[in-house]
Amino acid sequence: MSSNSLYFLVGALLAGVIGVGIWMYQDSQRSGVEISVGRNGVSIEGR
Repeated sequence: MSSNSLYFLVGALLAGVIGVGIWMYQDSQRSGVEISVGRNGVSIEGR
């Protein structure tokens, strides 16, 4: 494996980790109401 492809692979992995981190941070900052319907009926949670 050449060094250029190794740098590309490391850069792609780093970009992926940063992207997932940003997505998780934004998801944790959202507020509102979550409504789910399941076997036990309707569940409403405030976020």
